[in-house]
Amino acid sequence: MHLGNIYAALMSWLSVRKQNGSWLLRIEDLDRQRCRPEYAEMLMDDLHWLGLDWDEGGSEDYFQSRRDQVYEEVFSRLDDMGLVYDCFCRRADLLASSAPHASDGRPVYSGKCWNLTEEEKNLLLQKGPPAKRIRLEDRHSSFTDGHYGLVSCSLLHDCGDFILRRADGNFSYQLAVVADDALMGVTEVVRGRDLLSSTHQQLYLYEKLGYPAPDFFHLPLLVSADGRRLSKRDRDCDMAFLRSHFTPQKITGHLMYLCGFIDRDEELSLDEAVSLFSWDRLPQEDIRI
Repeated sequence: MHLGNIYAALMSWLSVRKQNGSWLLRIEDLDRQRCRPEYAEMLMDDLHWLGLDWDEGGSEDYFQSRRDQVYEEVFSRLDDMGLVYDCFCRRADLLASSAPHASDGRPVYSGKCWNLTEEEKNLLLQKGPPAKRIRLEDRHSSFTDGHYGLVSCSLLHDCGDFILRRADGNFSYQLAVVADDALMGVTEVVRGRDLLSSTHQQLYLYEKLGYPAPDFFHLPLLVSADGRRLSKRDRDCDMAFLRSHFTPQKITGHLMYLCGFIDRDEELSLDEAVSLFSWDRLPQEDIRI
């Protein structure tokens, strides 16, 4: 993890604790080629060190890489509705197992493969198996974000048909998180505002599957001095560096200071942070570190 991940985890944890709710830890390791068990162990150890305890999750049942049977059943339901089609375009296929951040610059899919003839499909099948996309309706989608208010878009023109299953068989982030949030009883999702557009895609799946949607709260991003979203490239912000130089209370205090909850950059306990936390006090503009 890096400071941006810690910030999102902390805000989510504080929101839950403020409401006397339950915080769920799920390991989203859909991409088997990139995700390793030791990464999950490191993540859980970092959360323990920070004092961010979870009430549910962390066990094998909460690793997405072990929930293919669940996703298969959900995918089949969508396929039976006639919403799924073959897609032979490869670039987006490679990215489908990870959360689609706005800064990734992913283009809106044109729907090219929706209109392929059977002859064209048969020729393309000779080159390899297709990914599976869902066909979106040409209409607007709106929801009220807990922090940013009303958010609207055109499903087909702003989101575009998105991948449900990659050509290699891996299920997509969008399908997996909707299935898991619904079946695990998640009622509140807290995450960075760069995932705002994903919410429309997920709400479409909730609607088609008949699942109740959770409430969504999106956070302003922690960004570097030049406005970049923090990433693993920012080595001075990763947990290895932070743990060797600061206490958990110092990191909590620093994040609460950056967010404007306290006036001085000083150590703060998690209990103190809970008492200070309020969505109304969190800024909407991105936060420079």
